[in-house]
Amino acid sequence: MHFLPSSCIQNWRAVACNSCLCRELALTGCIEPPQPAPRPSKQPTLPPLPQTASPPRSVPYLCCSPTSPSVITWGTSSSVGHRPEAMHPNTPHSSRIPSSSNSMVPERTRVVVSAAASVIAAAASCRRRLGLRGGRRRRRRRRRPQRREFLSAPTPSCARLIYMHTLRRGEIPRLGAAPRARVVELVSPPQRSRAREASLQAVSAMPPIRSELKLGKKINEGKTKEVYELPNLPGCVLLQSKDQITAGNAARRDLMEGKAAISNTTTSCVFQLLQEAGIKTAFVRKHSDTAFIAAHCEMIPIEWVCRRIATGSFLKRNPGVEEGYRFNPPKIEMFYKDDAANDPQWSEEQLIEVKFKFAGLEIGQTEVDIMAQSTRAIFEILEKAWQPLNCTLVDMKVEFGVNVATKEIVLADVIDNDSWRLWPSGDRKQQKDKQSYRDLKEVTPEALQMVKRNFEWVAERVELLLKPQSQGRVVVLMGSTSDLAHCEKIKKACGNFGIPCELRVTSAHKGPDETLRIKAEYEGDGIPTVFVAVAGRSNGLGPVMSGNTAYPVVNCPPLSADWGAQDIWSSLRLPSGLGCSTILSPEGAAQFAAQIFGLNNHFVWAKLRSSMLNTWISLKQADKKMRECNL
Repeated sequence: MHFLPSSCIQNWRAVACNSCLCRELALTGCIEPPQPAPRPSKQPTLPPLPQTASPPRSVPYLCCSPTSPSVITWGTSSSVGHRPEAMHPNTPHSSRIPSSSNSMVPERTRVVVSAAASVIAAAASCRRRLGLRGGRRRRRRRRRPQRREFLSAPTPSCARLIYMHTLRRGEIPRLGAAPRARVVELVSPPQRSRAREASLQAVSAMPPIRSELKLGKKINEGKTKEVYELPNLPGCVLLQSKDQITAGNAARRDLMEGKAAISNTTTSCVFQLLQEAGIKTAFVRKHSDTAFIAAHCEMIPIEWVCRRIATGSFLKRNPGVEEGYRFNPPKIEMFYKDDAANDPQWSEEQLIEVKFKFAGLEIGQTEVDIMAQSTRAIFEILEKAWQPLNCTLVDMKVEFGVNVATKEIVLADVIDNDSWRLWPSGDRKQQKDKQSYRDLKEVTPEALQMVKRNFEWVAERVELLLKPQSQGRVVVLMGSTSDLAHCEKIKKACGNFGIPCELRVTSAHKGPDETLRIKAEYEGDGIPTVFVAVAGRSNGLGPVMSGNTAYPVVNCPPLSADWGAQDIWSSLRLPSGLGCSTILSPEGAAQFAAQIFGLNNHFVWAKLRSSMLNTWISLKQADKKMRECNL
């Protein structure tokens, strides 16, 4: 056995054993093997990492077997002076890893593994790469050097075998021994083995590690947040909220302790809901109680406002309109962000004529239309989400940016309690948004506590928007397994809307009693259900189900090219008292079921609304490309 000690990691360098039987990689700071000075390495020296603590009594090692050089094992030795290679080569892998009661590794040690220089790539290539003698001489294969980066953290004493992996041709494994980490990614799917599955399950069961982000320079600072670069996350930024509350373009400004955490929670939940629906946003993930990570965007200095009910500044700018006037569809307005000019209202023509350009994308008619339609869709999704909580979303403002990496317009900035008006039970007197702060004649500690309670109330309720509601299901009844491919398309389309789907086989012609028994089975558990009947030739399945259940029934016959024109009439010409619908497309049948469930499920409704928006945007962008080709 040949082992590689790997604590106190600083630099990789190649060393040669006295016996010249193998070539290993040692690490500066570990116990030096008794050999002469190391040979010069052709590989470039990697930059040193921060100095860590002195080597503990138990150190981790990397083990490769000369009889099976493709097997790599990561474990710990019981003492610094222990030489595990003395173990018998036939000893099982689990017993080759000695136990360790106080195993320690420097926390968050970054290791860069090069395929051209690491022992992993050497073991994976061939025996000659390791310098072993004897046996058949294998052809040496050249590989392009690759760099792999991962995090290493303290190894728990209970985890003796963290990772064992049989390499495939051209594959470089990722090794990680972390008590608070999980295996996130493999370079390529490894060969299955019981040892590998057991080790992955052990690591996956551990809670995720919270890596500390290194903040770069401050990109921007607003009234309530700061934006920082993230050098170790290219293409991402950190949005740090402040404990500040402002009104009137910061004419009124107060410190409200805890507001940063409240606003960050609200924003994170709202963006998660929109992302799950299918809206493109800059949000990546929540990082801490007061900050979240987002994609780096060049912000478009326009506030888009969507209104359902006329109130606030709209009444001042439009005298004669009474408060409470309802806009159908929601009204869209835009305001140019300029504190000195008090954020003047702009028209679409003004925005187009300015010819803004961000991240290489010029803001023209197509981009303005996309932002306007996206604003309306975002408002409607959140409006629908608040309805089960008996809250009326009166209006809201959003901002967009151009993703620096993808050059796409995405929803950016934040959506918190400063961004909307929210009236419980539709009553303005119960408002829970920042308007309660704007309306204060005098700011007192008691008044600020009242405003803070309103913000906390919203943050608690917005987390409920992410909890699943009572969800229905789709049951696809097929007359024969020959229709399975058609039914699988329905099931896949239902999955896109987050709707569970079950497949059953029954024939209304050959076994009507079994068909009715299956129907009664799903009626008895009380879960809202939509039945989809898939039967070729003469469709008796759909009409029989429709005549014996109050649940919706959809016919989706798999029509053939020869008799399809005749077979379809068995789904269309029905006796009186039957109300099943007929949809030929499997995806259309799933969408129809989603529209039924979306009436009472804001998750499904949001996916439908987002799908409509994304289809509209794709057509708009395709038309823009076509117009550019005509020039």
